[in-house]
Amino acid sequence: MGARKRLRAEQIKEAKKSQYFAKLNNCPTSPRKMRIVADMIRGMEVFQAMNTLQFTSKEAAARLEKLLKSAIHNYEAKTGNSAEEGDLYISQVYVDSGRMLKRIQPAPQGRAHRVRKRSNHVTLFVDNINN
Repeated sequence: MGARKRLRAEQIKEAKKSQYFAKLNNCPTSPRKMRIVADMIRGMEVFQAMNTLQFTSKEAAARLEKLLKSAIHNYEAKTGNSAEEGDLYISQVYVDSGRMLKRIQPAPQGRAHRVRKRSNHVTLFVDNINN
């Protein structure tokens, strides 16, 4: 590894120490469906977002709720503060495309259609309102 690359990697590593996030990789939901739910909670206060996700009927909401709890616990572990004490909000939510399983669906007259079963990667950042 070159010197510049190593220095940049160390800078990124230092920056991540002050960020509180959780990642969910290869979630078997299409990114489009997950983005609908992610857009609902982006920028919300953490406990308000938790209530919103709890009473949303989408399947992706349960997965995002679990991810949000993980991000809150990561915040508590890194800072030692309780989530109730700090005014936490969801600063960023990224939903990226993950791997795609390619399957075959039988079609009329001996043909076959390709079915793409999509998955996604979600990254959720929480931060203090005061910062």
